[in-house]
Amino acid sequence: MAHYAKIEDGVVTNVIVAEQDFIDTQEGTWVQTSYNTLGNVHSLGGTSLRKNFAGIGMTYDSTRDAFYAPKPYPSWGLNNDTCLWESSVAYPDDGKIYTWNEATTSWDEVS
Repeated sequence: MAHYAKIEDGVVTNVIVAEQDFIDTQEGTWVQTSYNTLGNVHSLGGTSLRKNFAGIGMTYDSTRDAFYAPKPYPSWGLNNDTCLWESSVAYPDDGKIYTWNEATTSWDEVS
């Protein structure tokens, strides 16, 4: 059994666990996805599959052969290696909690 994502107009509309024989009988476009893949890394040390595990509402980019989430902020860019969105400013590494401020394109400490 494997996970498969149904793709409509480049967007994931469903994710199921099924056998390839079942997928072969379904209408539409179905693409295999791996529950163990995030940021182009397989969590169990295997080969990553399509950069990220598919979720409903995510984009499937057939050119990149990758799944990625909707863009969270206009200023963020897509990392081509991981297909994860990144801010132009690194998240502070001081153990505190921050939230992104799009107006100032910076991280604001949560009090």
